[in-house]
Amino acid sequence: MVEKVYPMTLEGKEKLENELEELKTVKRGEIIERIKIARSFGDLSENSEYESAKDEQAFVEGRITTLENMIRFAQIIDNGGVDQDEVSIGKTVTFIELPDGDEEEYTIVGSAEADPFSGKISNDSPIAQALIGKRLNEEVIISTPGGDMPVKIVSVK
Repeated sequence: MVEKVYPMTLEGKEKLENELEELKTVKRGEIIERIKIARSFGDLSENSEYESAKDEQAFVEGRITTLENMIRFAQIIDNGGVDQDEVSIGKTVTFIELPDGDEEEYTIVGSAEADPFSGKISNDSPIAQALIGKRLNEEVIISTPGGDMPVKIVSVK
């Protein structure tokens, strides 16, 4: 079976490693303690604290497995061979919508570290897919669920 590769920046991989360490060393212990306390209340069949702790334990263990897999199959992005004015993973791109000129800025990252609220979009997103490989001052049509959006790239960092 071919494993999925997770493209990411070195910073993104370090962030995942820190989250994994926190879950393993702190969160697991906290949940185990909550389960012990809930068990001391007696009948587990109607013990909401116990059920809540077990649910959280299942979530944390699932997240640990996911993070371990993402870290194991991480592919660190190296922009050494990419021109400075070319959009690629790990770069921040600013574009203006045509014709009205609304400006937007995004950093293109791997799906593992995407955070749209922080301006980090996945390389799998429609916006990133349209921009990757394009160059500074190039006009691009981005296909979105709301229709096509013409833009002009004004900065690549």
